[in-house]
Amino acid sequence: MKTKLLVLMAAGVFALAACKNTAEGAAQDAAAAADTAAAATDTAAAAATDAAAATTDAAAAATDAAKDAAATATDAAKDAAADAAGAVKDGAAKVEEAAKK
Repeated sequence: MKTKLLVLMAAGVFALAACKNTAEGAAQDAAAAADTAAAATDTAAAAATDAAAATTDAAAAATDAAKDAAATATDAAKDAAADAAGAVKDGAAKVEEAAKK
């Protein structure tokens, strides 16, 4: 009977030792998971910052392109108006010459 009791006690001690090792391993795993989560959060924050910067850069580029297009359109309109005024002036001069003849 004493032998059986000793065997049971030894098994209990081994079981408790195994649980302690498992608990320490679980604590280490939890700490590693927390570190990984923190790193993932930092990476996500950096990605969000990069995306915001890229969006800002794209908006600035689009604004610059729109300004350039507006300036080009304005210049083209001025040129067209000058050409039209020149054509009207030439036409008026021709009419005046024809009227003199």
